Amino acid sequence: MEKQFDVIAMGELLIDFTMNGQSEQGNGLFEACPGGAPCNVLAMLNKLGKKTAFLGKVGKDQFGVLLKNTLDETGIDTSNLKMDADVNTTLAFVHTFPDGDREFSFYRNPGADMMLTEDDVDPEFLNKARLFHFGTLSMTHEGVRKATEKALDTAKENGLLISFDPNLRPPLWSSLELAKEQMEYGFQFCDILKISDNEIQFVSGKEDYDEGIQYLQEKYNIPLILLTLGKDGSRAYYKGMRVERSGFTMNTIETTGAGDTFCGSSLNYILEHGIDNLTEEELGEMLTFANAAAAVITTRKGAIRAMPEKEEVMSVIGEQA
Repeated sequence: MEKQFDVIAMGELLIDFTMNGQSEQGNGLFEACPGGAPCNVLAMLNKLGKKTAFLGKVGKDQFGVLLKNTLDETGIDTSNLKMDADVNTTLAFVHTFPDGDREFSFYRNPGADMMLTEDDVDPEFLNKARLFHFGTLSMTHEGVRKATEKALDTAKENGLLISFDPNLRPPLWSSLELAKEQMEYGFQFCDILKISDNEIQFVSGKEDYDEGIQYLQEKYNIPLILLTLGKDGSRAYYKGMRVERSGFTMNTIETTGAGDTFCGSSLNYILEHGIDNLTEEELGEMLTFANAAAAVITTRKGAIRAMPEKEEVMSVIGEQA
């Protein structure tokens, strides 16, 4: 059956307020950047020519309207973006440290993205995609967790490829035990797992990345695991192979969206090459492109509106080859 969308993603859509200098009075200025990991991933896929759609909820407020307009401009289908009249759009304030790392303050108690329910998940809509992508922010609270579970069951039953990026944000969980439990729930469904160095240590309890990945592979049998190592690059674990590619050196401003750019680029490669017979050379090619795209995004503010063009990524690869 001809699918209408390459990827449907589900989860949080919010405003990231990032520091952007000082006012004349010496007050810190924040810039309102449309964000939320799942849509960052979709924005990169759109740049690479894929058709995408988003399932989620924002508030019926000025930020919700801004987010919907941003997705429409980016070309992400918003037919299943719900607007909540009672609960405001989720906000995240990003405090950036001198080395580009960051911490978050969330305004989400509750936030509209948590208000998505099982009834908001339309199985017919999900079935229009080749691949379903999700994270754990849509698993922090019971109502939206049930919606995520329904979406996963639907995707599994209909044979969609399933991609998972846990995207651990400790402040949003009532306990880290619950976070771990929900990550483990997600591992049972995914064909493609994108996980960061600190997340693999958190969930496996092992210091060594390879040992942590091995633990996951043995327990959950995930076909393709992509491990991101920040500026050091990334690794792919697939059918007994372990392929590593180093990162690209760029003039980093902030790292928001880098993992999502990496994820979108990798999913694009899988959509084009399939997941069944990847060679070591192909995995390397996939990682190189994804690493370069992620490096480019660290030189810009925000994510959804800042995704690089394919040509731009290829020129970075050419320069640093």
